[in-house]
Amino acid sequence: MTPVRITILGSTGSIGLNTLDVIARHPDRFVVYALSAHSRIEQLAAQALQTRARVVIVPTDQAAAVFKTAWPAGVLPPEIRVGQQALADTAAEAHTDVVMAAIVGAAGLPSALAAAQAGKRVLLANKEALVAAGSLFMAAVKESGAELLPIDSEHNAIFQCLPHDNRASAPTGPCAGVRRLILTASGGPFRTKKWHQLTDITPDQACAHPNWSMGRKISVDSATMLNKGLEVIEAHWLFAMPADRIHVVIHPQSVVHSMVEYEDGSVLAQLGQPDMRTPIAYGLGFPERIASGVGILDLALAGRLDFEQPDLEQFPCLKLSFEALRCGQGACISLNAANEIAVAAFLGGKLAYTDIASMIESTLTWHAGQTFRALTSLDEVMALDAEARLRATKWMST
Repeated sequence: MTPVRITILGSTGSIGLNTLDVIARHPDRFVVYALSAHSRIEQLAAQALQTRARVVIVPTDQAAAVFKTAWPAGVLPPEIRVGQQALADTAAEAHTDVVMAAIVGAAGLPSALAAAQAGKRVLLANKEALVAAGSLFMAAVKESGAELLPIDSEHNAIFQCLPHDNRASAPTGPCAGVRRLILTASGGPFRTKKWHQLTDITPDQACAHPNWSMGRKISVDSATMLNKGLEVIEAHWLFAMPADRIHVVIHPQSVVHSMVEYEDGSVLAQLGQPDMRTPIAYGLGFPERIASGVGILDLALAGRLDFEQPDLEQFPCLKLSFEALRCGQGACISLNAANEIAVAAFLGGKLAYTDIASMIESTLTWHAGQTFRALTSLDEVMALDAEARLRATKWMST
């Protein structure tokens, strides 16, 4: 069997590291073709050396120089490519069979879209590709015949619980017989606190997720439940479901990763350890199930499984996300852009935790008062994203 060639965009982040772990368990089945990183360039060099990657992509010429310095003397180096366009070109080229799209934020959109347009198997771990450009992305998947598998644990769980054939593809319309999609959320580190108690929360407190090991930006999103709001928007596009048929429940144990409710009253759930290697292995091996390195789930040991409705006053970012979805694609772009600015400011000590929601709400109010053209191209999406970021940045100085 010819090994499948994998390109990992964002290889030094948590998804990238877990992907490399799964790939290493199947050396006869997968080979790493290309890796990319934005800032951890020495780590990228170590990964490329270990995997024998043929290509690496870095953001700047300065980063390329750092990579060369970190590369051991006497060892043939990989090809070094530089810049955003190099990410997109590598994702689309013939030497790539599967693209793990794991770059966090809107920065990962162009390369993920390029992979979809090129008809690749896209393992989508970048929420923003659908939040900001869902209509464009899903149209590209349909037109190119790309295979799209969601890697977020919640969407991967839903995909596993939906009826589908042996072709890895998100449905192009609502699945027959499905009544609701139910996304589970841990509730994050502040599940039992009230919003007014969170004014003095520090970045380290917000990043201390009780169940999952994630990057700092995603950890903050999980604490505010904006992450879950983005997942609601993503589920809308992935599974062609309206907002009123997508529900969120808080499940502190993170054992049930999401559920699908059918018209006959049946509810199918996907359960497992809170370990991202499970959905990654599912995406890499589909339609086969392959070893992921994740331990068994002992339900007797797990004990009770709790569920509760989220309090939208306690988690205003989740409420704002549903509102943005109902308002349309432009509002979703503004929601995500404002959140990225807000979280970066919070992590940098420039914004209070509770002001994250305030900045998002202000940006959505601004968007509602504007008149925009229909978003029919990536350039138009990125232009609105830039405008919303500028508006959110200005909010901090008012």
